[in-house]
Amino acid sequence: MPDSPADRPSAHPTPPARVGASGLDLDTVDKLLATTRAVRRRMDFTRPVPAEVLLECLELAIQAPTGSNSQSWRWLVVTNPLVRAGLADLYQHPVIPTGTTFHEVPDSEQQRRVNASARYLTEHIGEVPALVVPCTRDAGGAAGWPPSIYPAVWSLMLALRSRGLGSVITTSHLYRRDEAAALLGIPDGFVQSCLVPVAYFTGDDFKPADRLPVAEVTYWDRWGEAPPSR
Repeated sequence: MPDSPADRPSAHPTPPARVGASGLDLDTVDKLLATTRAVRRRMDFTRPVPAEVLLECLELAIQAPTGSNSQSWRWLVVTNPLVRAGLADLYQHPVIPTGTTFHEVPDSEQQRRVNASARYLTEHIGEVPALVVPCTRDAGGAAGWPPSIYPAVWSLMLALRSRGLGSVITTSHLYRRDEAAALLGIPDGFVQSCLVPVAYFTGDDFKPADRLPVAEVTYWDRWGEAPPSR
């Protein structure tokens, strides 16, 4: 009796899953890490972001490590159109101190796309349905306050990406941080670390970005010493 179709080997067998020592599916994890892009242009301004989705992602974000386990973060989610418009005005009209320097990046097609998308976000940031302002206590420390909250910000972006939402870390409104703090009611003793616009993204063809080979940007034991070959 011939085998049933279910018993026959597939002409295109599914490759075995790559499982790491943690027991996690490495293909899924690696794709999430390699394709969580800074989303500035492909945002759906017409689709609201449900509060329960944002809170679920924030619950995951605050599982991130924090300096001395201080958990001194606070997360301000702005969906009110009037408040968003106020933040957008500060973002679009920064007051940049004299003598401010900026990191120079080589001109490339990729960089031109990034610059164009940054301009687009600036023009439309008031239309983004949710703006998240991560804040933390201004506690100082050897490295200052930012490092303690950025792992949680990145975890937030990963959680958003896995649920079909795009985001980006941006900081232009911090040139007018005092006005932003007044607008948002942020008390003394807390500082804003960045601004994270959040929206459902349009399309899903994100792929790894062009990057220099890791061997060109990594040293071993001492600056300039090449890492082991792989």
